[in-house]
Order: sequence, then structure tokens, then C-alpha cells
Amino acid sequence: MPNCQTRITHAIDQAGGWLRFDHFMALALYAPGVGYYERRDDQRTGESPSPMGPVGPIGPIGPPSRGGDFITAPALTPLFAGALSAQLTQWFECGPAKVLEFGAGTGQLAADLLVACAQAGRTPDTYEIIELSSAMRERQRATLARIPAELANRVRWLDHLPEQINGVVLANELLDALPVRLFVADRGSVYERGVVSSDLLAGPNAAGQTPFVWSDRAADPAFAQAVTQAIEEAGWSIADARSYLSEWPEQAIGWAASVAERIQHGALLLIDYGFPRSEFYHPARHTGTLMCHAQHRSHPDPLIEPGQRDITAHVDFSAIAATVMGSGMHCAGYTSQARFLLNCGLLDRLSALPPAAIREHSAQIAAVQLLLSEAEMGELFKVIAFTRGMPETIPLGFGQGDRSMSLERRS
Repeated sequence: MPNCQTRITHAIDQAGGWLRFDHFMALALYAPGVGYYERRDDQRTGESPSPMGPVGPIGPIGPPSRGGDFITAPALTPLFAGALSAQLTQWFECGPAKVLEFGAGTGQLAADLLVACAQAGRTPDTYEIIELSSAMRERQRATLARIPAELANRVRWLDHLPEQINGVVLANELLDALPVRLFVADRGSVYERGVVSSDLLAGPNAAGQTPFVWSDRAADPAFAQAVTQAIEEAGWSIADARSYLSEWPEQAIGWAASVAERIQHGALLLIDYGFPRSEFYHPARHTGTLMCHAQHRSHPDPLIEPGQRDITAHVDFSAIAATVMGSGMHCAGYTSQARFLLNCGLLDRLSALPPAAIREHSAQIAAVQLLLSEAEMGELFKVIAFTRGMPETIPLGFGQGDRSMSLERRS
């Protein structure tokens, strides 16, 4: 079977020698059998990340669990799902008690949420998971087999998006792993950054390097206009840009639009790391947010060993909000992960743990500190929610510290 590098080289040839970065990123992460999320468990080190499934017109569908390369909140402590369940059960009181999860990973969040909701006396009637990989479905089933069968039996797997959705759609760390386009703005002009095969290297990874190099070309008019508008909405002019590199979340926008238009009655809850547009495209953030992760180490060069590491980009929450609200949904709140979890009673749940098992109690305290710390996940991660057909009261998780006003675009 060809490796990921060979697949990308072939794609570059098929594209006429220049490949858009979002296409490169899609292959590096999702190429069947060789992409980072698609490799077999025995081809990885540490706990395997979850496959995202093929890339379609609305982007990849499935779970970006980081496993041994990157820590996700559900893997830290069940208290994360416990706090999240408080928001879900509140919505269940005024809407369909159903959950559809994108990004189910190992199934840990689903398992913990089902248990927590049951303990609160409001178990969802159904818990659906979008998952195209049969191997990951089996892994999720194995995780869910550790909870009571009455709860696990409420889970079913879907092969595609339903035409209509009623209930809560949940995605934890999904958007950051959707492929992005790259642009360079310079003195009023916009260029798209792509990838070409290097003529300088004799073979794959020669001298520890990569056979791929960056190549910029003039952006097509529609892309250039989208970038120009984004910069202006961030409060400055593209005429002032000097080799300004950043990302455009085309697939994330497409995913958000496709999901939002299907929600008839319920809520969309997204948890990820990112910024409002004014911060995302700030003039000082001139090298973008692209980052690669492997074995808990990070670097910014995705051309190194494609298929061997995770590639992510921060989320432009203003773009997501504008897209979802454009479908008629109401923005119910936007805040930091720390504030959301505190509003949902995370510390109360921590204090309710029995202190008898000191070692376990200490581990839970450390996990909660990581979830809440401004220097760790607490501030970098944000939570945003949208509703349709629900009372426009402030949801529990956004009762204090709502930042929805920061999502507004400057012009």
C-alpha cells in the first residue's frame, strides 16, 4: 500500500503540480489507510487517534480524539461530562431529549454523558454518533460496554447526516481538525499558499527533511474577496498587510451550514480552541494558528512527515456564528471553557467526590485545574451554543461571563 507521502505526491501531479493546502491537509489526516486519523492502531504510538472518515462536500465527519499525541477534556476526567450534562438536561426539559455527537473518539464522552444524565434523572432517549469507520465503532462499543446496558443500548451509529435533526448536536474538538485553506496577504494583494513537490531532494525525507515545499500563487477572486472582507471585519485594512499568513475555514463553515440547516428543534453545542474574528485576524497574529502535534510535542510545519502527526488550526468563532445564525438559529451564548464549566457546577461536582481515596481525589483536582486554568485549557478553549425552537432564555452554561458581543464583526 502506498504511504501518505506517495498519495500526496500523486495528488500534486494530478492537480498539475500545485495542490491547495486544504487538499494536502485532508490527505495527511484522512487518506484511507495512511492518513493520521485513518491508520491502523498498530501503525501508531500510544493510544490511537480516532479516524475522521472521508472528506465530503461538508468536510470530514467523525471524531478527532488525540490519544497519545494530544489530551482531550473527556480523557482527563468524567467531571467534564458531568458538568456538560447539566447543560444538556436543562435543554431536555424544553426540547427533544436526544443527542447527536460528532467527534465521539473512543466513546468516552458519550459513556460519561449517559451516566451523568442518568444520575441527574434525565437520560437522553437516544444518543446517536456519526461514525464512518467500522474499527472506531467497535472501539466505541467497547467503551460503552463498560456502562449499564440500559444506557449503552440507547446508542446507535449513523452513516450520514439525517435530513432533519431534533435534539442536541454536540461536537467537542471537531472544528479544529477540519482542513483549512491558507492565504498570504501582502500590500493589498491576496495569494493562496499551496504545496508542490521539491526538486531539491533526492528521496523521501532526505536528511530528515520533507519532499514538499510551499508555493504561493494569486488567489482566485472569490477567495481573495473572502479574505479581504475577513481582514476588514477584524478592524484593519489588507492594504496594510505585509506577508500576513493565516487560515480560511472553508470546510468548517460548510460543516456548520450543513448541520445548522438540518436542526429543526434543539441546540448546537461546540467546544474547541479559537478566537472571535477580531482576535483571529489581528495584525499581530501574522503567522496564523496552524500547528502539528505528535507525542505531546508541537511544531508549526505540516510538511514534515505528513500522516504521522495531527494538524490543527484554531477556530474563527465569528465565522461559525455568522454561518449558523444565517440559517435562522439563535446564538444562545459564547464563553470560555472555564466559565462554562463553572456555570455548570464543575466545582460542586469536584467537592462532592469522596475524599477517602486520596490518590484518585488528587488526580481529579489536577484534571479540573487543567480544564479551568487560563494558562491551559480554561481560556484557550471556548464554548458556543445555538438554539432553534427553544426558549430564548440564557442557558445554564452562559449565565455568567457571556462574550457573544465579541463575535460581532467590525466594519
